Amino acid sequence: MEDVINRGDLHINVVRQSSLRGGNMKSTLSGRSTPKNSPTLRKLHSSRTPRREGRSIGGGVQWFRSNRLVYWLLLITLWAYLGFYVQSRWAHGDNKEEFLGFGGKTRNGVSETEQNARRDLLANDSSMAVNNRTNKIQIEDGKRIGVVLAKKGNKISSDQNKVSTSRKRSKRTGRRSRSKARGKQKAIVEVGSNDIGVQEPDIPQKNTSYGFLVGPFGSTEDRVLEWSPEKRTGTCDRKGDFARLVWSRKFVLIFHELSMTGAPLSMMELATEFLSCGATVSAVVLSKKGGLMPELARRKIKVLEDRADLSFKTAMKADLVIAGSAVCASWIDQYIAHFPAGGSQIAWWIMENRREYFDRSKIVLNRVKMLVFLSEFQTKQWLSWCDEENIKLRSPPAIVQLSINDELAFVAGIPCSLNTPSSSPEKMLEKRRLLRDSVRKEMGLTDNDVLVMSLSSINPGKGQLLLLESVQLLIEQEPLRKTRTSVRMTGERSTLAAKHHLRALLQESRDADESSTSRSSKSSIGLNEPKKKGSQLSRLFNKRRKRSKVLSKLEEAQEQHLKLLIGSVGSKSNKVLYVKEMLRYMSERSNLSKSVIWTPATTRVAALYSAADVYVINSQGLGETFGRVTIEAMAFGLPVLGTDAGGTKEIVEQNVTGLVHPVGRPGTHILAQNLKYLLKNPSVRQQMGMKGRKKVERMYLKQHLYKKFVEVLYKCMRVK
Repeated sequence: MEDVINRGDLHINVVRQSSLRGGNMKSTLSGRSTPKNSPTLRKLHSSRTPRREGRSIGGGVQWFRSNRLVYWLLLITLWAYLGFYVQSRWAHGDNKEEFLGFGGKTRNGVSETEQNARRDLLANDSSMAVNNRTNKIQIEDGKRIGVVLAKKGNKISSDQNKVSTSRKRSKRTGRRSRSKARGKQKAIVEVGSNDIGVQEPDIPQKNTSYGFLVGPFGSTEDRVLEWSPEKRTGTCDRKGDFARLVWSRKFVLIFHELSMTGAPLSMMELATEFLSCGATVSAVVLSKKGGLMPELARRKIKVLEDRADLSFKTAMKADLVIAGSAVCASWIDQYIAHFPAGGSQIAWWIMENRREYFDRSKIVLNRVKMLVFLSEFQTKQWLSWCDEENIKLRSPPAIVQLSINDELAFVAGIPCSLNTPSSSPEKMLEKRRLLRDSVRKEMGLTDNDVLVMSLSSINPGKGQLLLLESVQLLIEQEPLRKTRTSVRMTGERSTLAAKHHLRALLQESRDADESSTSRSSKSSIGLNEPKKKGSQLSRLFNKRRKRSKVLSKLEEAQEQHLKLLIGSVGSKSNKVLYVKEMLRYMSERSNLSKSVIWTPATTRVAALYSAADVYVINSQGLGETFGRVTIEAMAFGLPVLGTDAGGTKEIVEQNVTGLVHPVGRPGTHILAQNLKYLLKNPSVRQQMGMKGRKKVERMYLKQHLYKKFVEVLYKCMRVK
């Protein structure tokens, strides 16, 4: 054996030496040592090419003989592949049809693919930590799982899309059926992962629960106005300081949720303005609770899927990070822990005004670059809390008040960037009147109905139940009498404005009587005495008839009925128990139920403001932080009845743009009196509405907001 090995080694050495001495590689592979330029070599290989030589069978066999190690490696690889093949088949069951698709034998009637998809669904649900009543995930002995999702009264169940694996499929249709099954399972997982954190708990959403549910009126707006927000283009003022600062910059905006409330809407509009001015915007959504995700997609606002590492890396590369709520404190804390210098690039736009939000965010208040508040009242309140906790801020806070967006200003007839020669503010005012008539007709309202609106999330802090009590007090009062005494005297609580209005109408009737008397006296010259007596009787009859018409007009004005519109049904900030308490309160009072109308949550609110006559902001506790809906209602010429607290005091001027009342139950009686006063005096409603509209044009338009935001950008960014 040793001789054989030695001979082989000797043969290899000879081949190597010949190759080193100028021999051909082909001769080496073939085992020959004939010189390259010898006649014999040219004769034997004259019909061969280098490619054929490489493919020769004899050379391959010789190569395998001389490289046994490669041969054994191939055998080991085949053996390992066979082992993994058998192991995979054993792990996934003995079902040949499902083996290639990793389906496996069904266990308890449920395939392995279905089990894996359901495990993912359960993992997604547990990570979101959702504890809803309608979003139920039930597991019964590993056999059944159901996801019930409530959206506008409709229920979507994963049981409807359950993949049946009990049927036997042929080999030809096996792969096609498996692909369909995987598609259905993927759809189920997507619905669960996207909607479990989005859907609202068991809030009644049918007319049978609320009595009368109307809207939304987006299609009516498009039809009457011949315009929709989807047609809008960039509204950036390219020549302004804001556009110059944000051009080609990168911003990261932190949304605490996606509900249709003030903070998320303001952040969405800020992101839209950044994009229209040439900036790059990425949105981090801490909770997908709400219905703004389709709107973000329509506006082409990029939403990061990750709320941790990816968002941190994106924020590190940004020029400025803007957090839009005190709830963003947890993300800010983790970001600074991940990137200690990151606090110097964060502007925190806090829009809450309660102590629990301060307690949640106080650990990082002094670590961000700047705090931004909405009103002077909120600023003083938070600074006092900081003094109590000995928190020293890095820089003085800024105040950036909210504004109405261009879409609402456009419909309200206020000059804005969306106006064109064919849609001037004057023409939009005419279209708004048509919109008012159309929407009120759909609501079933008449000209004698005064629509009072309260449009916000339904929770105790907004005071909708106390508003219902005020309306009930107004309904329980003695109905207005259709007599002249009720017109001349409105009781001890008759107001000075009503008296002036009555005197003006009576003065008009007297002037008309005097003019008719002068005309009749001229025509009676030369007539006999009997005709004079007849003319006096006719003048007296006409005088009484005209006065009766004036009195009838006053009676019609006082006979106007109050209708209350409450929104927003289905808002993700609504409190279920509070909504049910309101419905129970109304069910015990039939007269009140007939006077209340409900509307769902929507971003298309121009039609609602156009149809209303009075707006009520009844926020309790410390009051509203600012009140975006307040300035929106004022832009549409509505008088505002608000609580004497919070930012509402800075917006609503007593007896000028509206009326205020105390918070709590004592304020219900005063609110009822204010409602009665505006119900009886349409001229006062109009005057207050016009003054409120002028204040919006003076202080709360988009250019005012971004003019103040420029100061924040200058202080927080490194300006080139």
